Amino acid sequence: MTNIRLQNTKTRKREDFFPIDSTNVRMYLCGPTVYDRAHLGNARNVLVFDVLFRLLRHVYGPDHVAYVRNFTDVDDKINARAAETGRAIGDITAETIGWYHDDMDALGAMRPTHEPRATDYIAQMVAMIGDLITKGHAYHAEGHVLFAVESYENYGALSGRSIDDMLAGARVEVAPYKRNPMDFVMWKPSGDGVPGWDSPWGYGRPGWHIECSAMAFELLGATFDIHGGGNDLMFPHHENEIAQSACAHPDGGFARYWIHNEMLQVEGKKMSKSLGNFFTIRDLLDQGIPGAVIRLVILGTHYSKTMDWTEARRAEADGTLRKWYGILHGHGFGPDLIRALKADGKWQADTEFLGVLANDLNTYGALARLHVLSKGKTAGALAGFAHGLEMLGLVKDWAAIPMFDGAEAGPSVAPAIAARVDALLAQRAAARAARDFDAADRVRDILTAAGVQVTDVGGQATWVPGPDFDAAMLGDM
Repeated sequence: MTNIRLQNTKTRKREDFFPIDSTNVRMYLCGPTVYDRAHLGNARNVLVFDVLFRLLRHVYGPDHVAYVRNFTDVDDKINARAAETGRAIGDITAETIGWYHDDMDALGAMRPTHEPRATDYIAQMVAMIGDLITKGHAYHAEGHVLFAVESYENYGALSGRSIDDMLAGARVEVAPYKRNPMDFVMWKPSGDGVPGWDSPWGYGRPGWHIECSAMAFELLGATFDIHGGGNDLMFPHHENEIAQSACAHPDGGFARYWIHNEMLQVEGKKMSKSLGNFFTIRDLLDQGIPGAVIRLVILGTHYSKTMDWTEARRAEADGTLRKWYGILHGHGFGPDLIRALKADGKWQADTEFLGVLANDLNTYGALARLHVLSKGKTAGALAGFAHGLEMLGLVKDWAAIPMFDGAEAGPSVAPAIAARVDALLAQRAAARAARDFDAADRVRDILTAAGVQVTDVGGQATWVPGPDFDAAMLGDM
């Protein structure tokens, strides 16, 4: 069985992954608050854990992995949007969830096993809050119920900060009814026009953090395998989830492995509306950028590193996928061929590809391996390449392999011409290795004049004929 290793935020170590039950592997990811379109940062979170979901399904079997990603459909941001627009809250959340599904489907993300909405689990939240009050971990004050952070001695262990450190660096609401400024709200009163539910503490609604604790327990149990999210959620959201869950279920372990992805930038700067570089997934799709290109750019950076969305990376990803999809089309990949490869026992993951991917979701390294595998000359030799594309979500339907507008790669070029380009690339590589950069530049100039678009990833060069491709400029063949 493939050995999966994950960087566990909880222990600050890269560890071998051992599920509690290999027939019931369980993962929870904090999902979106549904009041507006998903942006690029939301997509990175989804795609990282989509790849993990696919890897777990490959290793343990599709029927043995449960993946939960929630929708926060009760929140003050949603209430504010309803007040601004005059629309019903239910209409806003339903529309936004539909947008979210459409956009993530376009990026090739699989739907999770469960997609609970917070409003469907109010009763479970109320029950958990009541239990925490009974156990002395929460208290009722002026219509609010707050968690008493000092009642949980390990508060701050995930982020590695003490309560004093967190208080010094945090902007927290210091309300008069709080016993400790770090205490956080689990239930708050609702006024006119704001969603609310009856509870022992009056008509109100839940705070943000309690929903994930309640839904994770209901769907995955007191102890489960993996909890994921962006590193911006580590504090306070994930710290608060742990505190609530550990105190409500002291015999459980909540999540055993915590996986956090880094944030992103746009052209080297933090994405923000004030800088004018903020855009949603729908903005990119409406510009004609295929979802697979967005996906490839995001997976081209390890999840633990800051990702930089640039026009150069978008263009590189576009060229790579033109090449790869052209190879698939040219060798007849489709449902019939996949069935034949399976029947011949050739439809398997490449061992090196799988090993790299399983080493803490090294998507960058896995993509570099695909560049090598794409050089196969027959459908059988390309089976590992095609299988890897499917595992990374870059092909989701073998009956409809994408074909971008513009030139096809590989098969649209005569074999003798392709061999000439490969030979030139080999000459360039040899010149670089010998540090004969003048010779390498001369080869580069030939390729450029011929309109060959070259992509260098992981020490491997791939190419695609550009729109101005002219084979006559390649010289003798």
